[in-house]
Amino acid sequence: MSKTERQSAVEALTAQLKATPNLYVTDFSGLNVLRMTEFRRRLRASGANYVVVKNSLAQRALAANKIEGLDAHFTGPTGLVLSHDALAVAKEFGDKPTVKTGRVDGAVVTPAHVKRLGEIPSREVLLAQLAGAMNGILYTMVGALEALREQRGAAAS
Repeated sequence: MSKTERQSAVEALTAQLKATPNLYVTDFSGLNVLRMTEFRRRLRASGANYVVVKNSLAQRALAANKIEGLDAHFTGPTGLVLSHDALAVAKEFGDKPTVKTGRVDGAVVTPAHVKRLGEIPSREVLLAQLAGAMNGILYTMVGALEALREQRGAAAS
């Protein structure tokens, strides 16, 4: 790459990093073209972008955006997942590519944290669980009121 190509690549990556609050640093070694294409397709469906970067250029773009704490993870084959929705993207990770680290809403996170994010149920499932819990409370309250009514009826007779 010439100096101007490197500079334009850093500027483009800097703009992408500025536009997205969530970033995952991955190691894509061991992925063949078919699996990489399928992974990118799933990410696009989740509204994310996957960028394979040169480590030195990525570090320059991170420094330009004043993003710290990720430099140590830029070794070997590195790809960046840029997204607005951290949960949807975390659900897409499997065995490969491996998550080295991440930055979710400004905080640096570990691969274990990313895995836990991926295990959180969808919004619809969480709302159904909340409704079920509230319904259980109402049934308990109705049962308690019914028992109190029966108890008072027995005491009155």
